[in-house]
Amino acid sequence: MASVPKPARAFHQGPPYAQVKDYVLKQIQSGAWLEGEMIPSEHQLAEQFGLSRMTVNRALRELTADQILHRVQGTGTFVALRKYESTVVEIRSLAQDIADRGHAHRASVVVHHRVRPADTVHGLFERKHATLFHSILVHYENGTPIQLEDRFVNPELFPQYLDQDFTQLTPNEYLTRVAPIERVEFRIEAMMPDGETAARLAMVVGEPCLVLNRRTWSFGQVASATALWHPGSRYRFSGSF
Repeated sequence: MASVPKPARAFHQGPPYAQVKDYVLKQIQSGAWLEGEMIPSEHQLAEQFGLSRMTVNRALRELTADQILHRVQGTGTFVALRKYESTVVEIRSLAQDIADRGHAHRASVVVHHRVRPADTVHGLFERKHATLFHSILVHYENGTPIQLEDRFVNPELFPQYLDQDFTQLTPNEYLTRVAPIERVEFRIEAMMPDGETAARLAMVVGEPCLVLNRRTWSFGQVASATALWHPGSRYRFSGSF
């Protein structure tokens, strides 16, 4: 967490909350507080400036609205990272990949709700969450199903996840827009789908799937854990370094 300097010297004249905003901006612009670093708490800043927490809260809320800060409920306030085009790890949008091939993308939403996760899912998130957001989508290319996306999402980082229309944008596009990716962990394996998954992907009996299991981190937390199921006869992974 960013250190708390000695009580600040006099600032420009203006409303007390504006003085706090000015101080925070100067700490970031000078490099004293780095991207992704947790800043001092409301209580610490209130003590430093001799102001009420309500006043400090207003300053931090306005800086968050300006995307200078990023607030994580129950954890703290962080210096915002630069957005998607500046992330350390780029995860391609499936919809964009399909568009680049000159084809049409469509998604159907099967599940989109809040759940109490099983212990196996809890373990993926490294810390216990009472609930997680869960979505299942089927992605189509020119009308043919090519991917079933089964995703669990950290509600502390993405409180508005359930408000999104994932027939209009993909979950991946939304998540990377809100909280850029710091780290990715993944594995690819061949697996036999259950009957429901096979039916949704219009697969023949006995056909295996290529499954990409992926976890992403943002602001020091697991942001999402996803299993991406692809019909083995209709999909391949490729890339270059």
